[in-house]
Amino acid sequence: MTQTQFLISSGLELAKVVVNLDILQHAWTAITELCKETSTQNEGPSSSVKFKVFELPNCTIIAFFTWPANSKDYVQGNGGGDFVTSSTLKDSFRLFNFLCTKTNPSFSINKPAFQLFSSIFGVLPFLKSKIDNSKPLIITGNSLGGSVATLFTLSLLEKFNFSNTKRPLCITFGSPFIGDEGLQLAISNYSAWNSCFLHVVSDQDPVPRVLINGYKPFGTFLLCSELGCSCFEDPQTILELLMVTYSGSPENQDPNKVFESYGTFVEHLNRKVLCKDTTDHESLTDWTTPTLRASIITQLVAIGLVRSQQPQNIDINSVIEKIERREKIMAILNKQAFDPTKGLNEIKVYMAYLEQYKKVSKDERVGYYDRYKNVTDTSNIDLVKHKKILTCYWEEMVDQAEKRPQTVGASLRTRSLFGGTNYRRMIEPLDIADYYKAGKQGYINQGRPKHYIKLEQLLKETEKPSGVPNEMKKQNVASSLTEDSCFWAHVEEALISCKLLTNEGSSVEEKDSAKKKLIEFEKYVLDLMKNYAVSSEIFLPGSSFMKWWGKYREITGTSYSSSLTNLLKNDNNCEAYAKGSLVF
Repeated sequence: MTQTQFLISSGLELAKVVVNLDILQHAWTAITELCKETSTQNEGPSSSVKFKVFELPNCTIIAFFTWPANSKDYVQGNGGGDFVTSSTLKDSFRLFNFLCTKTNPSFSINKPAFQLFSSIFGVLPFLKSKIDNSKPLIITGNSLGGSVATLFTLSLLEKFNFSNTKRPLCITFGSPFIGDEGLQLAISNYSAWNSCFLHVVSDQDPVPRVLINGYKPFGTFLLCSELGCSCFEDPQTILELLMVTYSGSPENQDPNKVFESYGTFVEHLNRKVLCKDTTDHESLTDWTTPTLRASIITQLVAIGLVRSQQPQNIDINSVIEKIERREKIMAILNKQAFDPTKGLNEIKVYMAYLEQYKKVSKDERVGYYDRYKNVTDTSNIDLVKHKKILTCYWEEMVDQAEKRPQTVGASLRTRSLFGGTNYRRMIEPLDIADYYKAGKQGYINQGRPKHYIKLEQLLKETEKPSGVPNEMKKQNVASSLTEDSCFWAHVEEALISCKLLTNEGSSVEEKDSAKKKLIEFEKYVLDLMKNYAVSSEIFLPGSSFMKWWGKYREITGTSYSSSLTNLLKNDNNCEAYAKGSLVF
């Protein structure tokens, strides 16, 4: 029996949870009350949007309402393809600029929806001031009002702190799609954002099906019929089902009747989900049917797609097969999903091995960097394996951070950043060793992997600058890692400069350049030492740094004097530095 036979599509179970929370009832009640208030003001159908804040004991609801009578035609616009691009909005309307990322630099929004949203731009500060972080926030709307609710929710996500505040939930009823694939990716790539959206769609409502070509869904869709409802999250499955589940006919396409039908659905959904028997369809399932296929059929029955008199233009088996393929793909992707927290716990094992390797290297008086660089036998096999695993993890971690919207990917969580800094300071020296063992030069400018650069940038963005080293830093210098993970690249370049100075074939220009670089290297090392930012391991007899010092001392002679050379000439100073007692 294959693994996929044990898969199950959990849309019905998710629908039960949604319905039992009563949030649909609260949201729809707010919309209908806003509709009644608008009607009593003798306002006829228009393209404007109305809004109101409802303060309930256990939540805050912000509702947006548009007259349903003109929604379909207004949504459709120029054939449904009337977009406003993020590049157009970049300077004039910066509210959504944060959604652009390096890997997903642009997106487009439906123009009619954006025009409605921008018409209430002036009241957004007022609406945001009504948000009480101590209570759940529900943002809701019908039809194009749902589009406005979605855009308003997106406008909150940039500054929303998911770590200590309950996330907002946007519930739309009969809302059309609002954006293209770029917008879908911007939201879907960050699961905390994607889970903020729940879209309720009736099988009688044409509006959610108007914008199909060029538009993409995001969030969770609760598809409803007279038989019940089920939730769907995969965008391709949602598109497929929206196209085949519409049961509208000329007599029930009246938008106002569709509007009323949502109230009926909400009123009876609880009973239908819990009590309605929507189990197997005799012609499509039997006891040998795999669980995944059976659960998909059950969902399709609930949303009204599997009927005794099925329209001839719908191949139900083809629909089931497509959804089944998508569910299997999603199961594989979910299994492979990147879990930073789980990964951080697992890679502690590999980091512990590196720490032990570092300790043994120090005991051998050669140092961590040079032991790895100089060993030619098989003793480094395990180290290389652990190094590869750690690098794959942190490359993926940085890649995931960069794929998220800028304000989310701009920094890793504190725990992750701490782990990434330790990784960079521990592993990058080994990459530097491999680089120069291969006879290459210019690691920092030409050979440094981008994930090291990104991790270093993130640390600089969050690290508070320090004036002088504290006592704890001095006391731990013997066991600490060198803060600049490129330190050994500077050492290797200094060794190359020494070689140029002693090489008779070097030109005058090459020697002058080498002298200048060595003076700069002196200052670089001295600055690190003054801040106790370099490990005392660099002074071990077998280290490349001491090799450089030996060559440099021969080149400069006894008459040469500088702050660093004067310090290094006295062995007691190196011992004092290792104890944290060296005074500069």
